[in-house]
Amino acid sequence: MPALMIQGCGSNVGKSMLVAGLCRAARRRGLSVAPFKPQNMSNNAAVTVDGGEIGRAQAMQAMACGLEPHTDMNPVLLKPESDVGAQVIVQGKRLTTARARDYAALKPQLMGAVLESFHRLRSAHDLVIVEGAGSPAEVNLRAGDIANMGFARAADVPVILTGDIDRGGVIAQVVGTQAVIDPADAAMVAGFLINKFRGDPRLFDDGYALIERSTGWRGFGVVPWFPQAHLLPAEDALDIASSPRGDGITIACLTLSRIANFDDLDPLKAEPGVNLVMVRAGEAIPGDARLVIIPGSKSTRGDLAFLRAQGWDIDLAAHVRRGGHVLGICGGYQMLGRSVADPDGIEGPAGETAGLGLLDVETVMSPNKRLARVTVTHTGTGLSVDGYEIHIGRTHGADCQRPFAVVNGCPEGAATADGRIAGSYLHGLFTSDAFRAAFLVRLGIKAAPRSHLATVEATLDALVDHLAVHLDVQDLFAAAR
Repeated sequence: MPALMIQGCGSNVGKSMLVAGLCRAARRRGLSVAPFKPQNMSNNAAVTVDGGEIGRAQAMQAMACGLEPHTDMNPVLLKPESDVGAQVIVQGKRLTTARARDYAALKPQLMGAVLESFHRLRSAHDLVIVEGAGSPAEVNLRAGDIANMGFARAADVPVILTGDIDRGGVIAQVVGTQAVIDPADAAMVAGFLINKFRGDPRLFDDGYALIERSTGWRGFGVVPWFPQAHLLPAEDALDIASSPRGDGITIACLTLSRIANFDDLDPLKAEPGVNLVMVRAGEAIPGDARLVIIPGSKSTRGDLAFLRAQGWDIDLAAHVRRGGHVLGICGGYQMLGRSVADPDGIEGPAGETAGLGLLDVETVMSPNKRLARVTVTHTGTGLSVDGYEIHIGRTHGADCQRPFAVVNGCPEGAATADGRIAGSYLHGLFTSDAFRAAFLVRLGIKAAPRSHLATVEATLDALVDHLAVHLDVQDLFAAAR
């Protein structure tokens, strides 16, 4: 069945959102459609229906298609653990940890898994919409490529090249890409589109025509900036912070160097009574924060060192003395304890690191990763909460006697006696609307009933309407083969 690939002239040009919108557009036309990304690099992962993990963006795209996320939608996921190394996930399961220079040698053997997953999707659906990674203009990475033109040629999938006009130089982005890539790769390009235009798109008519003349590629449209984009799951942790609201309470989240699964914060960002502040390196935790969240991390001990280097351990101690609340999620939960031990060197050099000592618990890393969708009962409210676990390490200690939640009759997480400091391995907990409202009430916010998932669904529908006005969607689909 047909397939079409959206590639970008660079990273963060809006490929993920465009694929989600096109998936929803195809679904509106009555097509069975599925998303696919051969290789993704992200610590923002989702647990799939078949018990593996994929990039969170592909989970959102699956939602646009009306499908459950499946490991075939993102067969290779790279989860950075350091500046030079990443965990390699293949078809949902950890294969190895590889340094960047060693990963190139792995890519040829990964193409088989990529094509296997792609062909399964292609045989099960009317249309597959593929997302590239980075840019095909990175010709230094072309040998053994499985993410962009290497995949497109191996699977014979036509490409639509996307330029980001918001960052400037979009004419050079598109024309320059054609100039540096191999002619056989350029032959895979069926056309281009321009994304993130601010203002009157007609002002770019001359530039648009220049790209068409210079490349010989047809243009499929100019997409203006989509104002509701912030209501969709964030691609970058720095995109999460909400706009300041004078009458809201402040919730601060630490932007760790290896922050993971930060989409946990998306439902909080959209709450009218919440000022969500992402505390960046070199910044102090706001003194007026009611709650500080320590999020997930792909390198718990490494991010403990990073946290201390910013002086956040001192800020946290002062925050607790002022009566503030602290919530640690997954790696953040591990950091709250007295120690984190990694005897086998799973996340980095073997050893043990002192924790923040705010919870009486200890964590030992183990090679077995827990991947599971779960429904728990929150002990503080008695409410049912849907979420997922995706972590290595086991945590034990006296404060586990006051669990954050109960899973199948077993305690999960820990809390102090006064309940102001708590930790849990549960991701996605704030997506449960009743729990989120009750949690915020305890912080002093009377949250109005609001369905987070309904908001995301409505935003995807609005995105389709937006694309329909500015893109030749029908011709885009006709370009698929």
